[in-house]
Amino acid sequence: MDIKQNFFEFYGLPEAFDIDLGQLSRRHLELQKKLHPDRYAHLSDQERRLSAQYTAYLNEGYATLRSSLLRAQYLLKLRGIDTHNESSTVMDPLFLMQQMELRERVEEAPQHADPEAELAALAEDVDKMMAPLQAEFCNEILAPEETSVNAAAVAVRKMQFLDKLRREIERLEDELY
Repeated sequence: MDIKQNFFEFYGLPEAFDIDLGQLSRRHLELQKKLHPDRYAHLSDQERRLSAQYTAYLNEGYATLRSSLLRAQYLLKLRGIDTHNESSTVMDPLFLMQQMELRERVEEAPQHADPEAELAALAEDVDKMMAPLQAEFCNEILAPEETSVNAAAVAVRKMQFLDKLRREIERLEDELY
């Protein structure tokens, strides 16, 4: 075990967008048992600190690999592109118009005659927009050319917008219940 490994290596998974989430969960449980700080309570301070660092890295890796958006961002980061902390990017105007329309629908959803149905329809629309972006990301990230990696980054930037919108829809759904 080495926290200098990337998360995929740490978990023994292929460095890919499409991973077996069941295998990730099983491997997480195995590593959690192996690295749990309680197993190192009787050892030196340094060994206990190291165990705590491994556990933190394990949990960060699990959260990253479990989320499709975070996994995509991480794959790009491994290739030198950090979309997670970007402050401004140029975005396709058509996509931005779609986002504005969806945001308006989200804002109006609580006043809709059937807010639950409207939120469910919005969530479905977001999912329908997300699926081709994930497929595009998968295709582009596998290609070694820089233009493909840049195209993958564009797909992830769009996925970030949709993910944020999806979280807003979920927040509104929670408020309804």
